[in-house]
Amino acid sequence: MSRSMITINSSDGGQFDAYMVAPESGSGPGLVLIQEIFGINSFLRETAQDFANKGYVAVVPDLFWRFEPGIVLGYHDEDFAKAFDYYGRFDVDNGIKDIAATIAAVRELPQCSTGQVGALGYCLGGYLAYLTAARTDVDCSISYYGVSIENSLDEANNIHCPMVMHFAGADGFVPPEAVEQISEKFKGCEDIEIYSYPGLDHAFATPGRESYDEAAADTANSRSFALLQKVLGS
Repeated sequence: MSRSMITINSSDGGQFDAYMVAPESGSGPGLVLIQEIFGINSFLRETAQDFANKGYVAVVPDLFWRFEPGIVLGYHDEDFAKAFDYYGRFDVDNGIKDIAATIAAVRELPQCSTGQVGALGYCLGGYLAYLTAARTDVDCSISYYGVSIENSLDEANNIHCPMVMHFAGADGFVPPEAVEQISEKFKGCEDIEIYSYPGLDHAFATPGRESYDEAAADTANSRSFALLQKVLGS
């Protein structure tokens, strides 16, 4: 198993790091994992490892590099305060440009044998996964409890790749009304799968969070993996 930091060239002349884990075979389809508001922390690194074990070249870009490279935060109170401060300073448009640059870079990696790349994100990353589907040439995209998607439904018609979106039924950050709006917008779209998990809170698929629910996380992850297998193979 190969783990390393790689350098991505941004569209505006800068550079940023991304954490990469390649599968045991040495190659496979690409998967860009999009961070929460906590940087490339242990959850993202373990998730990258999990997908590499399934045959994907998993790459996690550092999307907060423009104001502080290398941020790594946990889930206790002090780190939450820092994370929300970073979130308030984050420029979504630049973030999508950096994700697009990452997708292009992954396609050029010798380890990405198929040239196909998917995206998968959580929380802020879930929102960015939605916008990635709308604004880039990614082959498929998966969103876990994406915050603010309902405020960007004017971009929905730009999505031409398969998507899966997971929502928590009792999410304080993505209320039921938002999920209803999103579901209504994509009603009848065969390539867009939307799932809600009743009674669960935000971050139900993140081990180590109080809201984590193993059974629901397993179900959501199996649905995500099914889409990746269908579109990218493994």
